[in-house]
Amino acid sequence: MTEDLNKLTTEIRACRLCADDMDRPPNPVLQVSGEAKILIAGQAPGNLADVSGRPFTDPSGVRLRAWLGVSEDEFYDARRIALVPMGFCFPGYDDKGGDLPPFKRCARTWRSRLMQSLPNIQLIVLIGGYAQKWHLGSRAEKTLTATVARWTDYVTDGIFVTPHPSWRNTGWLKRNPWFETDVLPDLRKRVRSLL
Repeated sequence: MTEDLNKLTTEIRACRLCADDMDRPPNPVLQVSGEAKILIAGQAPGNLADVSGRPFTDPSGVRLRAWLGVSEDEFYDARRIALVPMGFCFPGYDDKGGDLPPFKRCARTWRSRLMQSLPNIQLIVLIGGYAQKWHLGSRAEKTLTATVARWTDYVTDGIFVTPHPSWRNTGWLKRNPWFETDVLPDLRKRVRSLL
């Protein structure tokens, strides 16, 4: 039985499970609709998404929209695209200024319930290793690069795997040009067919 999505989303937005582990007050950030056919499974909101309350409102979002071949209006239309990170709140920064990993209790608490409440999803885009490990389980390779290199193994299940679109991965993209030449055209075609 599918849980009421509006009620579940209200519960998620009120969640304070990780409050004691955070530098800021919890601010769950997600975009969902029962009509969405595409799910973007990210890591956790960054600083700008936390401040704006809107997923991917940063340069990573610009790159991600280019990867998907969608406009900003299409991307932020919840009836088309669900944006559901592994952790709903900004986890803070590590000692080097990078984002900390998403809090694991978030996915343990909410993810299965939320996935069951999105019945029309036909394409899942797994951004980064955290999303790939949760959604693929033992099918994920030991490294993100190895998982993304096997991208065709997952497409038949309606899943695309990508690195994170952060500027920090620009070097990865240069070392792996096949991602842009082989993966992205197929991803854009699939996204366009569902919009």
